[in-house]
Amino acid sequence: MAKPQEKTASRAVRPIAPPPLSQHLRELASRPHAWAVIARNLIPVIGILSAALAVFNYWFDGLTALAAIVAALIPRALRDTQPKSAGAISAAANLVRGVVTWIFLVGIVGLPYWIVLIPLHDLLLGNELRRQLAQSPALWFTFGALGAGHFWKAFQSGYDAMPDKELKQRVRWDVYLLVLRALAMFIMAAHGLAFILVPLMALLLSYFEIWPERALGAVFGDPARLYEYDPENPASSRRRH
Repeated sequence: MAKPQEKTASRAVRPIAPPPLSQHLRELASRPHAWAVIARNLIPVIGILSAALAVFNYWFDGLTALAAIVAALIPRALRDTQPKSAGAISAAANLVRGVVTWIFLVGIVGLPYWIVLIPLHDLLLGNELRRQLAQSPALWFTFGALGAGHFWKAFQSGYDAMPDKELKQRVRWDVYLLVLRALAMFIMAAHGLAFILVPLMALLLSYFEIWPERALGAVFGDPARLYEYDPENPASSRRRH
């Protein structure tokens, strides 16, 4: 007779394999907007951006999106963790607490993006990229607008008003996709694929955008039940069979 712990472990979620390529192709044929997604993500591949700038764009886009989500969660986190006996805290004190908490969480949650800098050191921290950024104010404006757009989208997502269960599901869905992006960049670079990282990332990001549930399911199990996952308990059940 199996012990309760063993029963729980046996129900732990296993990755859900994506459907065959033929099904993907059939779905693409019936979804014209998917081709627009692929075309948009292939823009860096056709040479509009240099390889270094294109890779930096993927890295910066993912990191700022992650930082924006964390920032949007800070007000709720501060409110929920503030002791009732503490009384009213000044706006300035709350701002300082929020900024410090945000920096700490971005450092932790964004760890995959910091690790990516190791294998992509020559591209992301090289002289070519620094020269391009220094000589083009338009690039500063472009990346600034990209980051601002992520923060605007995150604060308009309604995280602050969502029920706890819905909040966990939505945040984990958004964050896990961004983490998968960083992990994919690291795996490609670590296996000597940096020279074709731009086209590979273009295809991967298209897949994430068209079939996000399949990308999540292939790693985390049932994407509809991400809120059940307890990272501190490997035997936690995210999906009941």
